[in-house]
Amino acid sequence: MSEHIKELPLRGLTTTDKLRMLLDITKKISRSLDLQEVLNLVMDTLDSLIPYDAAGIFLVKCVDEKAVAEGEEPCVFQAEAIRGYDLDELSNLHLKLGEGLIGQVALTAEPISTPDVRREAMYVNARKETRSEMVTPIISNTEVIGVFDLESDELNAYSDDDLEVLMLLASQVAIIIEKVMLHEQLIEKKRLEGQLEVARQVQLELLPAKDPQLTGYDISAYNFPTEEVSGDYYDWVKIYDDQIGLVVADVSGKGVPAALLMAFLRASLRAATHIGYSPHISMVKVNYLLWESIERNQFVTAFYGILDVTNKTLAYTNAGHNPPLLLKKDGKSQFLDRGSFPLGMFRDTRYHEYYLTTEPGDVLVLYTDGVTEAQNLLGEEFGRARLAQAVKAHRKLPARELITAVHKEVVEWAEGVGVTDDVTFFVIKAL
Repeated sequence: MSEHIKELPLRGLTTTDKLRMLLDITKKISRSLDLQEVLNLVMDTLDSLIPYDAAGIFLVKCVDEKAVAEGEEPCVFQAEAIRGYDLDELSNLHLKLGEGLIGQVALTAEPISTPDVRREAMYVNARKETRSEMVTPIISNTEVIGVFDLESDELNAYSDDDLEVLMLLASQVAIIIEKVMLHEQLIEKKRLEGQLEVARQVQLELLPAKDPQLTGYDISAYNFPTEEVSGDYYDWVKIYDDQIGLVVADVSGKGVPAALLMAFLRASLRAATHIGYSPHISMVKVNYLLWESIERNQFVTAFYGILDVTNKTLAYTNAGHNPPLLLKKDGKSQFLDRGSFPLGMFRDTRYHEYYLTTEPGDVLVLYTDGVTEAQNLLGEEFGRARLAQAVKAHRKLPARELITAVHKEVVEWAEGVGVTDDVTFFVIKAL
């Protein structure tokens, strides 16, 4: 700012002088990305441009109307930076959109300058000393995000030029607020991306490093992740030389909460397996632990079974998970629909144990809903029937190659855009 401008009294400043000072203020506030610091800097330097006895920047804060209690307003004014007000009186002032000069400007997006507030019907008295007032909207992308309020103890304190200058300053404040908000969104995005990467690593660490090796069986499992971190989970545990426990599960939700819940599920189920519980008892124990520990809107669907090589049987229970596909040697297929509620939904859910005798040539396919719910561009789901057809078409392939071939058909059906959830397969082939 030039020494010439500093020497001039405020009332002697020309419009050009004020614009130069406005440019100087804009340069100062544009250097910071801290919203509170920016707004306080505006208030601290504003008096050198337009004299005032009280001033405030009030931002409009809105929440979803569904989250607001009856009788409360979804949008309220929040004082972000104020000068010259009695804080107690200001805290008791709860203006709605449309109320008072501030509320009217926020509603109409039109500035107001009144030379005598005592003659203004819309005026709401927040300061008994105030005689004249000037209010301009702070507009971002055609939306009023706040108001700029100046009050003076003198009558007719503000000219049309003052209003123009305040409107220019308000537009600069809007730009800075947008800049700060975009910066905060970028920081939040990076933070979430970091969390998702951690969750993804947790998810990958929980999956088995290799497929089980059992005489008379070809077994393989694989998870095809999307960019999102979902709660798809599969695992196998060696119980005896001729027995393994196997599980496929889908945790509700995505991101870090889903990854943590998956870790909890894995620990609980493995503990139940090592103790020697049968599948349905294991599910009862895990269900109670989850019911005690997780939020009511969380749950887990899971298929858990114990494969016995000696007896060629699979003892299993299903907690609300997608029904497995059984493809018999003669080409007939069926989905094993028997099961109960997902884990964690109800405290005392009962689970039943079922038995499946495997014969040479049988193929059992466990999967998650990312397979059957994959959609093409017309919104049609891949569905059970297409899954059965795909498995039948590739049944002679080794288990790992069978998984790859079926997954390819799912991706081609979705035309590269419809697979929005993780896809997991667990294939058991009786040789």
